[in-house]
Amino acid sequence: MDSLTITRPDDWHLHLRDDAEMADVVGYTGAQFSRAMVMPNLAPPVTTTQSALAYRKRIIDALPEGADFQPLMTLYLTDNTPPEEIVAAKNSGQVYGIKLYPAGVTTNSDAGVTDLDRCTETLEKMAETGLPLQVHGEVTDPDIDIFDREAVFIDRVLAPLHEKLPALKIIFEHVTTTRAVEFVNNASQNIAATITPQHLLYNRNALFNGGLRPHYYCLPILKLESDRQTLVRAATSGASKYFLGTDSAPHSRLVKEKSCGCAGIFSAPAALEMYAEAFDRAGKLDKLEYFASHAGPDFYDLPRNTGTITLYRNAQTLAEDLPFGDQRIVPFRAGETLNWST
Repeated sequence: MDSLTITRPDDWHLHLRDDAEMADVVGYTGAQFSRAMVMPNLAPPVTTTQSALAYRKRIIDALPEGADFQPLMTLYLTDNTPPEEIVAAKNSGQVYGIKLYPAGVTTNSDAGVTDLDRCTETLEKMAETGLPLQVHGEVTDPDIDIFDREAVFIDRVLAPLHEKLPALKIIFEHVTTTRAVEFVNNASQNIAATITPQHLLYNRNALFNGGLRPHYYCLPILKLESDRQTLVRAATSGASKYFLGTDSAPHSRLVKEKSCGCAGIFSAPAALEMYAEAFDRAGKLDKLEYFASHAGPDFYDLPRNTGTITLYRNAQTLAEDLPFGDQRIVPFRAGETLNWST
């Protein structure tokens, strides 16, 4: 197969940052994806419908001329998010989910939830209105090994929450382990998951291949080869519970390569090509369209896109770095040659 035409896909987990940095990266997603679920972990975070709508306008204003792209907005859940804000978000017609960051779990998560029991009324209102909860599924307990934090989160937080509020739709974002896939597979149809390109393509050895590689460092961190293989089987299975979410998270070269660099992989410039590579390696290119273009909107009760995009088996070499506000940013697999292009 030298080319593959699919329904134009959506990215159900995306970070865009803001201002000049956002203006430099949003066009990459807009060139490949029709819609994207934009994460709210700005500084300060997007905690109200009013601030989400203002952020949406800034994104639209920053798009390249002629871009056909729709940002789908989210709110940042805190210990103090009132149920009334959930009603306002739902009624806005522009907010499509509420993001749970356990406090301190990742970039700009200090304002996140410290105890989910403090959010009970708000979560109940979400279940009532049908507004989904998008979960960064890791505990932050320093006594838990970083490679085990997803599994412990399932046992301590996610499984009890699903049992308590079975009507609440939950997206288990960027799953990374066999344990997570087993949980999603065995849960009700109200539980789904996104999978990133890096977790389909690499295991944790990639972090140390030839030396410490900061641009392969993300949270949740890359896991075992057996976990990667499980994720590939889930993504390529044609199951309705799994769909595309890049978790593309731009950070400047300066903050990625410092002595205490931050987590985040910037995959947006060639995200779809990387997914195609993973599906091609598995001999499952025929399953890419459902994963990338159909399963996500079906779970979110949104219409599937009507346009198409074509992938070609033509080699492309990724840039070593790109503009990012007044800094530079290193894309995932910078300088490497990919087998697919759009």
